[in-house]
Amino acid sequence: MSLQAIEHGVLGRTGLKVSIAGLGAGGDSRLGLSRGEPNAIRVVQVALDRGVNFFDTAEAYGTEEVIGLALREVPRDRVVLSTKKTTNGGRALEAKEITSSLEASLKRLRTDYVDVYHLHGVAPGDYDALRERAVPVLLELRQQGKIRFLGITEKFAVDPGHRMLSAALDDDVWDVIMVGFNLLNQSARERVFARARARHIGTLIMFAVRRALSRPERLREVLTELAERREITPGQAEEGLSFLVGGDVAASLPDAAYRYCRHEPGADVILTGTGSEAHLLENLASIQRADLPGEIRARLAELFGHLDHLSGH
Repeated sequence: MSLQAIEHGVLGRTGLKVSIAGLGAGGDSRLGLSRGEPNAIRVVQVALDRGVNFFDTAEAYGTEEVIGLALREVPRDRVVLSTKKTTNGGRALEAKEITSSLEASLKRLRTDYVDVYHLHGVAPGDYDALRERAVPVLLELRQQGKIRFLGITEKFAVDPGHRMLSAALDDDVWDVIMVGFNLLNQSARERVFARARARHIGTLIMFAVRRALSRPERLREVLTELAERREITPGQAEEGLSFLVGGDVAASLPDAAYRYCRHEPGADVILTGTGSEAHLLENLASIQRADLPGEIRARLAELFGHLDHLSGH
């Protein structure tokens, strides 16, 4: 496994220099906090040692405090902190609630400011109301120096076609977006990345690897369902993604999946979540590897490029 330090790039118009791999503290793993705080702290610190400087969490994850603890002795300008405000399924957010939530996040993270503060998991039908109520408050908090940049994350599992982000990209408000993208759902390429690049909006990629791309039994279920819907052929479902693994292509399906996202034009930070040091190092090594061969990318486009209803979970 490569021990090369992770590469860095610029997160859109924020100008922030960020690692191309970011450590996500949500998902199924939540840094392995269920196995104890020392384990979670070790995962964060190993990521930092490998050159990761982008750490993403949320008030809903329950991991802000352990990230703050793990990074307490690290100079603040060495890390980029991203956290999120729960939007409560579209329930109207009052200014006081947003402000108090941010103050609590800052306290847990042991910092005076966050680099990116997101509205978390916004559904398409909730965007307009949240845009009207929350953005003025966020702009005021930015003016106070408690937020550097505004972000918004989609609810990819229920909005795999990016309807919310399509609306958000019409507004010149968001500096950073979090978008679901993987080799099973490539729809963000035209619907999100092209427009984000035109506006120089930074992109954080989630769902690069979820259950369908890490658990063979879940992948079989997904491919069978696609064949039943006549979106792929029975033969393609039977073959699966075996052409990705072995030979000179990829070491594993997750390896291929991370590399697929990493080399997508417009993908700035690939988020990876884990509760295991060894698993983290594997993922970081994958994100550092070369792109998949052109013929493999073309084959994936033929198989899945027309789909926009999968999340990969």
